Amino acid sequence: MAFSRRSLLVTTGTALLGAATSSLAHAQSATTPATDSRFAPRVLGNPNAKIVVEEWFSLTCIHCAHFAENTFPQVKKNLIDTGKIRYVFHDFPTDQLATLAAMVARSLPTDRYEAFVLSLLASLDRWAYVRDSSPVDALKKMAAFAGMPGDTFDKTIADQSLMQFILNQQTDAQNKYHFDSTPTFRFNDKVQVSNDMSYDEFVKHLSDAS
Repeated sequence: MAFSRRSLLVTTGTALLGAATSSLAHAQSATTPATDSRFAPRVLGNPNAKIVVEEWFSLTCIHCAHFAENTFPQVKKNLIDTGKIRYVFHDFPTDQLATLAAMVARSLPTDRYEAFVLSLLASLDRWAYVRDSSPVDALKKMAAFAGMPGDTFDKTIADQSLMQFILNQQTDAQNKYHFDSTPTFRFNDKVQVSNDMSYDEFVKHLSDAS
């Protein structure tokens, strides 16, 4: 999903929580313990793998969804589960709803993160792009299926410290790597690709970065 620097700044402003969280805006403390797992990296695979692949994605991005559904299963089976690569997920929300979804994903137990993210990307039409109901309400239902109680969801999307963490990470990545679309991948910090891709293309970039 392509985006402009202007749109990025607009969608990641402090107003993004809007009416959905206005009554809970002060529910969470501005300080969070350093041991809070929500702020930990989301990583799969062999920690000693010679190749590290990083993906920056937005949870409302149709191109990210296409990669997650069509290419990532092969990447996981053939490359991650076999210990050939280490895979790092990075939040890069390109709209308000994607930011909320990233906050919810990070607030689930870490062993549920991957499954929840993939389920969101596989069902964009059932929550992100619903026409007859609130996307935030639909996201809340998705979170409930993953085991998050309703009151926890409400507190999560009102957590200013978590939101700021995600936005800061996003800004740092944008300033460092100058992304212009999602998904964006970096292979061994050598090769950068801002595009959905097939498994064969993915493997080729692995070879280029080796």
